[in-house]
Amino acid sequence: MDKYEILSPLLDKGDFENSALEHQHILAQLLSHRGIEGKDTIDTFLNPDYERDTHDPFLLKDMEKVVKRILEAVSKGEKIVIYSDYDTDGIPGAVVLHDFFVKIGYTHFTNYIPHRNREGFGLNTAAIEGFIENKVSLLITIDCGIANKEEVAYAMENGVDVIITDHHLPPQEVPPAYAIVNPKQTGCDYPFKDLCGAAVVYKVVQALLREIQNKNFKIQNEIPEGWEKWLLDMVGIATISDMVPLVGENRVFARYGLLVLRKSPRPGLQHLLKITRTSQKHLTETDVGFTIGPRINAASRMDKPEDAFFLLSTKNLQDAGKYATHLDTINNERKGLVASMVKEAKKKIEMREEEGNPLGPVIVMGNPHWKPSLLGLVSNTLSETYKKPSFLWGREGSVSIKGSCRSDGVIHLVHLMNYVKEGVLTEFGGHAFSGGFSVADDAIHYLEEAFIEAHTLLGPDDVIEKKTEINAEISLDDLGWPFYDMLERLSPFGVGNEQPLFVIKNVFPERVEVFGKQKNHLKLVLSSTGGKKITAISFFKTPDDYTALGKKNPLSLIVYVEKSTFGYSPEIRLRIVDIV
Repeated sequence: MDKYEILSPLLDKGDFENSALEHQHILAQLLSHRGIEGKDTIDTFLNPDYERDTHDPFLLKDMEKVVKRILEAVSKGEKIVIYSDYDTDGIPGAVVLHDFFVKIGYTHFTNYIPHRNREGFGLNTAAIEGFIENKVSLLITIDCGIANKEEVAYAMENGVDVIITDHHLPPQEVPPAYAIVNPKQTGCDYPFKDLCGAAVVYKVVQALLREIQNKNFKIQNEIPEGWEKWLLDMVGIATISDMVPLVGENRVFARYGLLVLRKSPRPGLQHLLKITRTSQKHLTETDVGFTIGPRINAASRMDKPEDAFFLLSTKNLQDAGKYATHLDTINNERKGLVASMVKEAKKKIEMREEEGNPLGPVIVMGNPHWKPSLLGLVSNTLSETYKKPSFLWGREGSVSIKGSCRSDGVIHLVHLMNYVKEGVLTEFGGHAFSGGFSVADDAIHYLEEAFIEAHTLLGPDDVIEKKTEINAEISLDDLGWPFYDMLERLSPFGVGNEQPLFVIKNVFPERVEVFGKQKNHLKLVLSSTGGKKITAISFFKTPDDYTALGKKNPLSLIVYVEKSTFGYSPEIRLRIVDIV
């Protein structure tokens, strides 16, 4: 338990007359851990309201200019290109603007999504040359563009007005675009800065619809008031998947996004959920993160990103089934490729150890045939397994050598890459725990040496020392629907509103099993003092991964409490984080 810190002591059951009061007390503790105190603050958090808790889109800098230019393009029948990123933020965002144009009856627009490996992130000159040739006069970016100064300048110089909608941190000198909508840009007074890319373009749609509904612009189709809320399914997917803080306006978008997702009429989404045996009626943020999101990402990692866009935007039932099946298939292929790459990497490590050349402080390896788009997933597995930062590179389908890295939870990756000597990395970026980089061709032969040397330069400010925080200690007897209903009031969970983590001590499993086609998942069957059976699971773990299971001492389980809808009826189960 040394790496864990329990924030709240075990509750004294004698202080409460019934379980409902006890659960309310735990709720108060969990709110306090999040810094949420005071009646009004608590009420706003527990009961987010769309009208009250979202902000006026016209508070975003350049919004009036953007609305005027888009409506001008529509009135003149100009060719418009929607240029979005290829991930789980950019693609749903592209669907938001696509659906708006379709709704108002405008057809002179196309969606363009760059290829992850061939074109990379953001705008590229080759694509813009194609737009110029096709007489496009307005280019609207989604979830990208703020770092593309040269590309935007080239488009503007050649008669293509560029509207950037983005949420990434702007550089010191922003691109010379016609207009920029980004809450993080200098001079923007928008009160909430942490919107995802899809949410930013949703604010644009809100503003456009307000202008239309104020009778300032005539359109072909009549739009019911509040229609835009049906677009919140896409905003919800993006907000939850893009790891933005689920507080403030994002909490509204995530909460209402899930409500719309549970009723969404999109046939592609319905087919995908049916194929994956996911209940649309009971859809949660976990389903978005582990079922919907990976299959959207699989399109760009394995094939064409447009396939994910068509899945979410099509109204054709036959096409919906085709795209859903395709994305599920390539996601399974992606899993197989990642497993194969992990196996190859581990084999290399074993061979090194057999040759008397064990791993140093960092893992550095690669293969020209490895897909750069899959390296982050492989790197994450290696860092978790060997408790070291890992830097992996590949080239397949890419002009340059590209890599991904993951931290061991201690070393700040960007700081470490900053220490790599000049001439080795041509570019790099990311966060404390994950990042990406490109390698100069002639430097690949001494890349490991360069990272090891950089590791020796790390100081105290480059090390992240943080214990995992456990919100409270509970017992198996606490687990019931009143307890889960209390937890659900805090959801959706994610960055900035982490899922509560609990410890259950003095546990003796009745059965220890493995499950799944490959028998690679762990299941413990537990019993409360009242005889209630409770299941605790851990995906991609076996009994051998937890040394405590091999001992006869009572166990402490570090767990999340969740609802499973996989069986015939919903049940409460535990998701194992650790066993000590």
